Parts: sequence; structure tokens; C-alpha cells
Amino acid sequence: MENLKQEAAIKAAEFVKDGMIVGLGTGSTTAFFVQELGRRMKEESLQITGVTTSSQTSQLAQSLNIPLKDIDQVGKIDLTIDGADEVDSQLNGIKGGGAALLMEKIVATYSTDYMWIIDESKLSECLGAFKLPVEVIPYGSDQLFKQFEKQGYTPSYRTDEKGQKLVTDMQHYIIDLDLKSIANPEKLAQKLDQTVGVVEHGLFNNMVKKVIVAGQSGIQILEK
Repeated sequence: MENLKQEAAIKAAEFVKDGMIVGLGTGSTTAFFVQELGRRMKEESLQITGVTTSSQTSQLAQSLNIPLKDIDQVGKIDLTIDGADEVDSQLNGIKGGGAALLMEKIVATYSTDYMWIIDESKLSECLGAFKLPVEVIPYGSDQLFKQFEKQGYTPSYRTDEKGQKLVTDMQHYIIDLDLKSIANPEKLAQKLDQTVGVVEHGLFNNMVKKVIVAGQSGIQILEK
């Protein structure tokens, strides 16, 4: 599986051109992509500027001497490449397994082009097998948790290695919803968007036009 992820990441790096401002996603697959950019900068004299989606990615990029700017220091991002936790047949996705969904969605929103790199195990006809992350402010989060329970969403708080509620880079909590199947991602996204206390959710609907998929039979590119 790691080899497949690396293959997809190397393919994705081919879309990065000299002089681009590049959004750098978060997660194990995207880490391979960032490493490949670092190699290209060192060996091919590629010149880019990165905008990261998490402190974890920032640390990796800095270790590879990739110059970085904050999202508010750039006019736009030419291309953002990220991973996804689950992708349906319409190229809607669930993201947030790495707890960086808020920063990931902000960077994606201000990107001219946006694509995902995944392995074939992430493909699904219908979203919901992967728990849906919902980023919430700490104040009133237990009230929100109870609401999700009443709605049958089977919520659980994301915890850290110490068993405490995980705190995101933006100082929020994450409540994961075990929905099993999401029949209408757009309708659910709208409902969560209107829920007080919800900062962001992991439904990335109608955001990508291209998904690079690595499988046992090779690399395929799915397009909207």
C-alpha cells in the first residue's frame, strides 16, 4: 500500500510547474508528494512556494527546504494537492482523518486547481464508511454532541495519544460521526454548515475535478 501511495504522489508532483504557489495537503500519501517536491527542487532546480494545511506538513516542508508562505500572504494558490479518506463515484470526498480539515478546506477554497491523490482502497460508491469528522468549538461542544446523538449520528470525540480530547491546530475539537452511509452529501453538508458551534466538516463536495488513484493495475486519473 505504501508503494501505491508513493506512486500516486510522484505522478501528482508532475503537475507542479516552475514558479507555482502550491498548496501542500496533510497525511501519509501527501507526505510522499511533499518529499517528491523536495527532491525535484534539489535535483531539478524546481522553484515553488508552498502553503501548508497543518503544522505537521509545515515541519516536513521546512525539513526539505521548501519555502513557505501563509495563506494570507498569497493572492491565490495555483494548485493544491491533498489526500482524501474516502471518495465516491461523483468525486465527492470525506477528509479530516489527519485532523486538518479546516485548514485543508480553506487552502482548497483559494486554489485555482485542486486534486487528490489516493490509493484504490479509498474509492467508494457512496460516502459514509469512513467516519465523518466535524470540527467544533470547545464551548458548548457537549451540547452539540448530544444533538448528534439524538439525530442518530453515533458521535465520538477524537482523542489524542493520552486519551484526552484532541485539540486541532486551530484549537478546536473534532467529533467523528459514524454514519455508515451518506445518501445525500450536499444536503448533510448544508445542515452541518447551519449548525451553531460547527466550525467545519469533512465533506468536500464538488471541489475536485481530478483524482489520481494508485492501484494494483497501475495509476489511473479520474476526472469530473
